[in-house]
Amino acid sequence: MQNIYPPKKLIRITTVPMALKYLLPGQMNFMKNNGYEVLMISADGKELPDVIEQEQCRHIVVPMTRKITPFQDLKCLWQLIKIFRKEKPDIVHSHTPKAGLLGMIAAKVAGVKVRIHTVAGLPLMVESGFKYQLLKTIEKITYAAANHVWPNSQSLFQFISREKLANPRKLGIIGSGSTNGINSDRFNIDKLDQNKMQRIKTEIGFNANNTYLLCIGRLVKDKGIVELVNVFTNLQQTNPSLRLILVGDFEESLDPLPTSTIHKIQNNNAIIHITWSNEVEYYMGLAHNFVFPSHREGFPNVLLQAALMKLPILCSRIHGNVDIVEHKKTGLLFNSNDENSLREQLEWALHHKEEFTTMVNNLYHNILTTYPREIIWNAIKLEYDKLTS
Repeated sequence: MQNIYPPKKLIRITTVPMALKYLLPGQMNFMKNNGYEVLMISADGKELPDVIEQEQCRHIVVPMTRKITPFQDLKCLWQLIKIFRKEKPDIVHSHTPKAGLLGMIAAKVAGVKVRIHTVAGLPLMVESGFKYQLLKTIEKITYAAANHVWPNSQSLFQFISREKLANPRKLGIIGSGSTNGINSDRFNIDKLDQNKMQRIKTEIGFNANNTYLLCIGRLVKDKGIVELVNVFTNLQQTNPSLRLILVGDFEESLDPLPTSTIHKIQNNNAIIHITWSNEVEYYMGLAHNFVFPSHREGFPNVLLQAALMKLPILCSRIHGNVDIVEHKKTGLLFNSNDENSLREQLEWALHHKEEFTTMVNNLYHNILTTYPREIIWNAIKLEYDKLTS
């Protein structure tokens, strides 16, 4: 018998299209193919054409900014209210801080019954003083306007509960954590195209006698790039075969690196800088260690990716990272923003290669069985179905 009811309408909103492309790839298309009419909302950006082609869903541009811009924010808030009143969605689901704040307020004003905000990291964790209080207030407003708040890791859940940022009845975690799960077909060392691998090796001047450290992410201060570059520069003096591959773009507007750090990156032949790449699995396939010194995270996909590529992981001891890596069992942890701690763990890794490789093998099987993206997508859809039934 043909279903006479129209599909439920779902609006997914992020501040910029980069988040739709890299934080949620494939998820909107999955929901579209499983009973939902999906509308995406974000600011404009170079990633937008790829997002629309990949997800095959409608998109509306709302010119949100990642900075604090009160007048622009009010204009975007009013635009979102009008969109929600016109579209009459069953669910508005937001990601990223600014889209969460504006999206949840607008959805509440417009009378949307199911308002979900996913927390995938908290900028306030690396702030203090007035800015900390301001960001804390913004998070509280966002969570008050939402009626479901989904931290994407257990440690984030505990932080939000401890700081009393949200009503405990609103809090929930999808599965074992993660926002989008992991594409286990793409991040599979046995499925890499060897011709493409050879091309990348040629581009970076790969030498089998060198040891390659890899870091992937935005090149900004709160990703720990300053400490990593300083420690690497120091270690490389006594380890001339050591190389550091940095995959990511510099940012000039939000949390830029000091000029001195940029100078070191650009003028050290042992540091290989690759602008943002859609071939990160190949760099993981040729590297020996993955170093992730971030100061704040939610539940970082890049650690799941590295684990599936069987790449030994060293990461900072912060919320999100500690949900994935257990020290000396599935990887190495060092203190955030602590060059001495980072150096100590890096030196251990370089001198205990076999033990370190055993750790990532332990992590690999857990990630492979717990975080495939299809498991996460189906768990989210199940929640959508329950909330709109």
